[in-house]
Amino acid sequence: MKNQLVGAVLAAALSASGAVAQTASQGSTSQPNAQSSPYTQTDQTKRAEAYSDFMLGHLAEQQFDESGKAEQADQAINYYQKALALDSDPSITERMAEVYAAEQRADDAIKEAKTALEMAPDNLAAHRLLARIYIHQLGDASSNDTQAATIADAVVQLQAVQRLDPSDIQSQLWLAHLYRFQNNPDQAEKVLRGILSRAADNEGALEQLSQLYLDEGRPQDAVSVLQNAASDSQDPAIFDLLGSAYSKMNDSDKAEDAYERAVRLDPDEPSHRHGLADALLANDKYEEALAQFQRLTQLEPDSAENYLRLSQIYRHLDELDKAESSLMQAKKYAPDNLEVLYNEALLYEAQARYKDAIEVLSDAIAGVKAQQQPGQPAPNALSILYEQLGLAYQDSGDFSTAERTFEDMEKLGPETQKRAELLLIDSYRASGDIRAAIAEAEKASTADPEDQSLAVTHAMLLGDNGQTDDAIKVLRVMSQGNAANRDMYLNLAQIEERGKRYSDAEKDANAALSMSQAPADKESAWFMLGAIYDDEKQYDQAEDMFRKSLAVDPRDAMVLNYYGYMLADRGVRLDEAITMIRTAVTQDPTNGAYLDSLGWAYYKQGNLPEAQQYLLQAVSHSGNDPTVLAHLGEVYAKLGQNDLAEQTWKKALFYWQKALPADYAPDKVAELQAKLKDLKRHVAEKSSGNSGNP
Repeated sequence: MKNQLVGAVLAAALSASGAVAQTASQGSTSQPNAQSSPYTQTDQTKRAEAYSDFMLGHLAEQQFDESGKAEQADQAINYYQKALALDSDPSITERMAEVYAAEQRADDAIKEAKTALEMAPDNLAAHRLLARIYIHQLGDASSNDTQAATIADAVVQLQAVQRLDPSDIQSQLWLAHLYRFQNNPDQAEKVLRGILSRAADNEGALEQLSQLYLDEGRPQDAVSVLQNAASDSQDPAIFDLLGSAYSKMNDSDKAEDAYERAVRLDPDEPSHRHGLADALLANDKYEEALAQFQRLTQLEPDSAENYLRLSQIYRHLDELDKAESSLMQAKKYAPDNLEVLYNEALLYEAQARYKDAIEVLSDAIAGVKAQQQPGQPAPNALSILYEQLGLAYQDSGDFSTAERTFEDMEKLGPETQKRAELLLIDSYRASGDIRAAIAEAEKASTADPEDQSLAVTHAMLLGDNGQTDDAIKVLRVMSQGNAANRDMYLNLAQIEERGKRYSDAEKDANAALSMSQAPADKESAWFMLGAIYDDEKQYDQAEDMFRKSLAVDPRDAMVLNYYGYMLADRGVRLDEAITMIRTAVTQDPTNGAYLDSLGWAYYKQGNLPEAQQYLLQAVSHSGNDPTVLAHLGEVYAKLGQNDLAEQTWKKALFYWQKALPADYAPDKVAELQAKLKDLKRHVAEKSSGNSGNP
């Protein structure tokens, strides 16, 4: 065993040390001869000693590699230095530099490697070593200038490696990567295409080249490169990359196909299934995505992410018990993970467990604050948590605490301030304090007159308050000096529609439509026109607009809900209405308006159990909406639960008195008052009739 180790060291030494090894080898096979050797006897003796020291140094280096003991590294360096004193062979210098690098003495390593290159500019090992050191130092660069200089140094060395060894693909991959850092995509592309010309299925080159094309806005080029590689490949990694490229092109159907190929080729590799699951979700195939994440929990049993995604899908499917069970598993593996805690709060809100949601979010905020260093800016996570906490208070009906929370959020920094202002304004509006909302919006808009979104918010609030002329004036002033655009006309149409100026609203909505080029822009204009025609009871025209909108986006939840409710409220084509509204609810299962529409459609159909189920859910999320309460009261009355009907209708009347002026509907209030009066008379007559029985 001992002899085998020495033999291995000798072999390594011979391959690494050019001149020293060659001289020693010659000395071992023939006697020195003054006439045949260029060296004197003294020179040959020194070189033999140098070879011996080099060999001992290499043995110590190998032992250091195996044990990591610093004293063996020092021993190796000592022997290499002795060898260099006898023979200034650049290969000895290069080996010493390697030991310095392994000891993380980067400055010494760089110095020795450069010395080796001064003696032998084409020393491939020294170029590789320097490249490796510079790449390692990139992670420690303290400034952009330092990083740029280090990248430049690494590029020089990698270019030399490419010249000396064109077959070194790994170095070329790094070279292309650094070219991209230097914003030199043409050179990066040249290197990567050179690799692929020799190794068409090289995963690293394909990944870099496809990402380069995507970054440059050339997604089709990325797909072409990967498709060519995939045509003759059974490598699942290629299909994984192709799926990623299609995903970035938002072509989820082809992404799904590519990831399915990868999964079939390598069913136990989690990355393929993660890609497939995401593509399925993009195609709204929730049950199939669920199956993929269930399999991933088997492949990666300790991964909190998989259980978290399961919980999110179950929540989307309104299977809240399963969502909670999966979330508890995620929390088991990542108890302090902010994303897990955030989703826990969202789940509790979906269950109308606002107290639990508030507790989770408050604890999470306290945890983030405890880790925040004094004087450091607030992390982004803190603003997200504050926002959700304020919304939880708002949904629970505690508007004053919600408003204080949004005020605290404003103090986190300038980047958060605007978002917090808008949330505070919305909270005032939701509580019915429209004057406070208008005052806050006006203050924010005055402080930042260039911010058009604040001006639009101010105008919309004026419209909510029935101040239609004032709202229009704000929008007109905002647009002065600028060419009228479709967004301004849509905003005008919305304000005019709420102010019941339907002919003006039609005119401005059609102006927005005439300016729309992209299908998505046309869709929003058609939706606005559909709402206006519905208000005017021009139902055929309204349906025509909604159909056009759905032709662009068949799963637009707002359009589906509005269209379905319009049919249901009139009691026509109820099966079609229910199908549309259910699709909207599937996309947003805690939206009180959508749940109300579905419950009302079932009521119109005569399906009282389903109607009660969905209207109760709607009340849990929109308990201060008088329309929702009025609908639930109708169900109670139909079921003969007169006490509940009376209580619910009285509550609806109370909230009608707190409704925004633009929302207040005198005809609905009068209708509700009449129903309450009839209900009381009916109860009284029934009671009188019962008392007369023997």
